[in-house]
Amino acid sequence: MIINTPEELANAVAAAASDKKAQDIVLMKMEGLTIAADYFVVCSANSTTQVRAIADNIEDKLVEAGLNFLHKEGYRQGDWVLLDYGDCVAHVFTRESREYYALEQLWSDAELTPYED
Repeated sequence: MIINTPEELANAVAAAASDKKAQDIVLMKMEGLTIAADYFVVCSANSTTQVRAIADNIEDKLVEAGLNFLHKEGYRQGDWVLLDYGDCVAHVFTRESREYYALEQLWSDAELTPYED
């Protein structure tokens, strides 16, 4: 897999999340809204174990493509794992944490694209 653009990176993250049955995967186009990243990929899992499995698969698939994350947070707790790839940040939540933090509402100006296999 060759990744050349932030959008391709976001789609690769979403595909890796989907491989582990992540739910409600959304690509949020953050360009012009924050300097943190061009895309957020947000998804839900049914348990902290599944959150970690999704995060692990994202990490593994991107390493295979020659990309390593810049920063990782929340893995030990497992309610919300953040993987920062520079142009794209993956947010893997338990359902409860996703509802609580409500990134889609917080960044309501972002263009949302549901991910479909």
